[in-house]
Amino acid sequence: MKSRPIVTVVVPTKNAERTLARCLASVRAQTYPYVELIVVDNSSTDATMEIAEEYADQALTWGPERSAQRNHGWQRGAGECIVFIDADMVLSTEIVAEAVDAFHADRGLGALVIPELAFGEGYLARCRALEKRIYLGDSQVEAARIFPRRVLEQVGGYNESLNAFEDWELPDRIRDAGFRVGRIEAVVMHDEGRIGLRRTFAKKRYYGRWLPTYRMVSGERGRRFTRPGLLRRPREVLRDPLQFAGLVMLKTVEGSGIVLGACEGGKAPRPGRSEGVHRRMSAEGK
Repeated sequence: MKSRPIVTVVVPTKNAERTLARCLASVRAQTYPYVELIVVDNSSTDATMEIAEEYADQALTWGPERSAQRNHGWQRGAGECIVFIDADMVLSTEIVAEAVDAFHADRGLGALVIPELAFGEGYLARCRALEKRIYLGDSQVEAARIFPRRVLEQVGGYNESLNAFEDWELPDRIRDAGFRVGRIEAVVMHDEGRIGLRRTFAKKRYYGRWLPTYRMVSGERGRRFTRPGLLRRPREVLRDPLQFAGLVMLKTVEGSGIVLGACEGGKAPRPGRSEGVHRRMSAEGK
C-alpha cells in the first residue's frame, strides 16, 4: 500500500435520516486528507438520500441488504484501503490516519478492528454502553471494519448469502487466507438512540434466522454465542450494578430472539437485488 493512498469509506443506509448527517460529517472531519465517501442506500423512504448527496462523493442505490450494499460500495470506489461503517456511527478524527499507518507498516495485516463504544437515550442505552465497554478487546465479539482492497479482492468481500453475522464471517475468512487482524486505538461511537425491548427482540429474531446459514458457511471457525465475557471486567460491573442488571435483561431478550429466529432458520426473506440510479457527485467543497 502506498504511504498516502486514497481511502474509501462505505456507508450502507436504510431510512437513516436521524443519524446520517452526524455520521457523514465525522467522515469529512478526518485528519487524513485523501478520503472518498460512498453511501449505498437500500431504497429509503425518508430524507436519507438527500443527506447523502450533501456529503458523499457517490450516493448509490443498491440492495437487497447490507452485504450486497457494502460490496457494491467498495467495488465502485477508488481507494486502496476500505472502511465500512454504519449510518448510526460517529468516527473519531484519527481513525483513517491510524489505519493507513498500520497497513503501511505491516503488509501481513488483512483487517483492522475499530474499538466501539456506545451512547444513546435512556436506561437501556446506558446498559448497552456498559456492554460495549465490557467487550472491548474481546475477539469473539468485535468485528473488523477496515481492509486493504487487495485483501477484499483476494477473499471476495462480504458473503452475500448472509444478511447477519457477515461482519464476523469476513474477518474469519481473511484469517484463513493467512492474514492477521489488528486493532487501532481511535474509537467509533455507536448511536443506539432509545432502545426498546420489543424492537430489540424483533431485530435479533431476524438475525437469528440467518444463524443456520452462518453455521453452515463458517463451520468450525464460526464464533460462539455464549457471553462469559460479560464478567471479564468486574470493575465495570461493580461500578454500576443497576446497569449491569439491565444489561442482563437486555441480553436475555436478545438471546431469546436469536434462539427463536434460529428455530425459524431458512425462512429469512431473501429479496431480489435492486439496482437504482447511481449518482456520482463532485467532492469539491466537502
